[in-house]
Amino acid sequence: MEQKARKVSSSSVASIETEYVRSMQRKEDWRRKQKKRLKVKLLIFAMIVVVTFGGIASYNHQQKKMLASKQQEKQELIEQLAVKTSEQEQLKKQLLKLDDEEYIAKLARKEYFVSNKNEIIFSLPEGKKKLNKKDDGKE
Repeated sequence: MEQKARKVSSSSVASIETEYVRSMQRKEDWRRKQKKRLKVKLLIFAMIVVVTFGGIASYNHQQKKMLASKQQEKQELIEQLAVKTSEQEQLKKQLLKLDDEEYIAKLARKEYFVSNKNEIIFSLPEGKKKLNKKDDGKE
């Protein structure tokens, strides 16, 4: 209680205006300004750090998405390569078969209706072949 009373009475008391008191007030004002400047500098530094880390995190996320899409594209290309490789192998096998004269003769008879001597070729329409296959399945 006494301190409150003193504070009230000290506010009504005029301060001494000496050079020492003014220098102390200037030092105190300077210290308050320095503290305020330090807080502002720390706030600016914290904002710079947050923006920098946010930018880095955003860039990292973007790179991860790009990497995932590239890996998916790579997987699709690997699958296409496998398909093309198998097609190439089949074509190589067919090319080797084309060196065999019996295979060529069989292919010519089948596709171009070429016949040997005393051989008769009968060609059935496509529609009748399908009907015959359906009838065979019902029996």
